[in-house]
Amino acid sequence: MVNHKSLIEGLVNKPSTHKQLSNAELVEASIRRDEAVLTNTGALRAQTGEYTGRSPKDRFIVRDSVSDSKIDWGDVNQPISQEVFDNLFDKVTTYLNDKEELFVFNGYAGADPHTQLQLQVVNEFSWHNMFAKTMFIRPETKEEALAIDPEFTIVSAPTFKADPKVDGTGSEVFVLVSLEKKIILIGGTEYGGEMKKSIFSIMNYLLPEQGVLSMHCSANVGENKDVALFFGLSGTGKTTLSADPERDLIGDDEHGWNDDGVFNIEGGCYAKTINLSEEKEPEIFKAIKFGSVLENVVIDENGNADYDDDSLTENTRAVYPLDHIDNARIPSVAGHPKTIIFLTADAFGVLPPIAKLSKDQAMYHFLSGFTSKLAGTERGVTTPQPVFSTCFGSPFLPLHATVYANMLGDLIDKHDVNVYLVNTGWTGGEYGVGKRMNLAHTRSMVRRAISGELELGEFAEDEMFGLSIPKSVTGVPENILAPINTWESADAYNEKAQALKEQFIENFKKFGSESAAIAEKGGF
Repeated sequence: MVNHKSLIEGLVNKPSTHKQLSNAELVEASIRRDEAVLTNTGALRAQTGEYTGRSPKDRFIVRDSVSDSKIDWGDVNQPISQEVFDNLFDKVTTYLNDKEELFVFNGYAGADPHTQLQLQVVNEFSWHNMFAKTMFIRPETKEEALAIDPEFTIVSAPTFKADPKVDGTGSEVFVLVSLEKKIILIGGTEYGGEMKKSIFSIMNYLLPEQGVLSMHCSANVGENKDVALFFGLSGTGKTTLSADPERDLIGDDEHGWNDDGVFNIEGGCYAKTINLSEEKEPEIFKAIKFGSVLENVVIDENGNADYDDDSLTENTRAVYPLDHIDNARIPSVAGHPKTIIFLTADAFGVLPPIAKLSKDQAMYHFLSGFTSKLAGTERGVTTPQPVFSTCFGSPFLPLHATVYANMLGDLIDKHDVNVYLVNTGWTGGEYGVGKRMNLAHTRSMVRRAISGELELGEFAEDEMFGLSIPKSVTGVPENILAPINTWESADAYNEKAQALKEQFIENFKKFGSESAAIAEKGGF
């Protein structure tokens, strides 16, 4: 019988295991071990090899007495047996035990001290350990870190490849979660985002049971304590739009909402950097310095990053500490939201750039979670693909979607929150014909929504989707607000919009009779 705890302790307490190294020590180790190089800004740059995005089809949850009745099993939450997990765990720990060096980080997930998760990350790669240190919440002292008794442990062995025929996995890559043993086992992939999203999935399991809504969103707050949330999948603009110099950044991707307000789950940001420029996204551009890590960004012989080069992947990334953003709020907590933004990257090019949602429409669009998977964020995705991702984060939700949706609906009612749908995708035609929404226009629309300015204006109802579209927005050309006006052919727009509408209706059927009322009140 596998003794999981003792095997982990054996790895952690090896004489050659490095615990809680400083950034300088991790950078030195990464360069010494030929894992990464320094850029001219001091950021560490690593390449992740074959796997430059997450591998959702290789993620499994152990089906046992703890998980069996709680998990929403299916294509997202795939079950494996305890035997498969134990066999691979034994192989991976044996493999890591033979490594000359290992790297350990102890820290937290969740800025709310009442629901904070104590975690431990055991890494084969030093740059992965720096990724974890940057991404999660860091203890104030090394003594505090070493005193942590981890509730969950990540064991990461990227160079260990599984044999699917022998090990019972889907490929050489595996991300295995045991809720009973409180272990996340990762192997076969060097992509750092697997660690981040695994812990997010754990928080999505733990927080709702404590009466706290966990959310795949970014968050910021203004001088008037007007908190705004931005929901959306990777590439829809969560990080970009929440990094606003006029507002404090609470966090860029993962949050909880409790009786006191919202809090960040993380201690860092994980931004897409393709086509990043100082002019368009100055806060993110300046955050990439010593103490940050770049993934798969092409650099020249002088260490200069070329953010326009997608030859390695379009999913180039930067992970940096929250405090690299000048106006970050530390600790990353704030009050209750006044505004919620649902971000969608519509590859059909038929949804309006901004629309106000009623409470019922908000529930409908939250459960639908329509967007497009953008190139590179998952293996095999090379062009935008329309997708319905429940609650704007279905790959990371272990519980049934209605758990999160009902909690959000209750909170919208309780705190009288305004909800907007914002399309950061295409306008004037579908992908390949139209063009991507102008970022400056999107920023202006979002700022006017958060300030309350839009509430004072007039709205027109969109005939196709029943959405309330503002007739004017300061700083935005009026002709782009109604998407049909941006298409050369109204007939072509109507045909494409009708096709999307039918996809919405068909997708919602999967929620069954218990969500029929939401479809009737908030749908089309």
